[in-house]
Amino acid sequence: MLVQLILGSALIGATAFVAAMSWWGLEVVLARSHKWLVRPSHGIKLILALSLAMLWTIVMMTASVWIWAIALWLLHIFDSFETSVYFALVAFTTLGFGDILLPVEWRLLSGLAAANGLLVFGLLTAMLVETLTQIRLRQHGRI
Repeated sequence: MLVQLILGSALIGATAFVAAMSWWGLEVVLARSHKWLVRPSHGIKLILALSLAMLWTIVMMTASVWIWAIALWLLHIFDSFETSVYFALVAFTTLGFGDILLPVEWRLLSGLAAANGLLVFGLLTAMLVETLTQIRLRQHGRI
């Protein structure tokens, strides 16, 4: 049990680091685009900035799922890498189909992966809202 908790915590820490670096990277890109974003016309620029933020979040989510999948595969929990990716994706998104389960000795990891997914989805939601807010405030000259 302790090994699962330590490993799961390390994986959560790794995905948190990836998320933080991703958010920082998005901020750098948007900061470099500041002058372009605040010039009229705003509509298409807002669409492009939000599309970039959404694409950025998908990449970050994918990286987080891959971190879990690689860990499950390296632990030889599943026979194939595809099964590891599938399980990580289903657990991380909290779909919980139940068609593939972790062995009893590793089952705590499934709950940790689901909790990690919830946290990352919350962070990504906050990131998208913050991106939209910052862009709108800058376009209207409030920042």
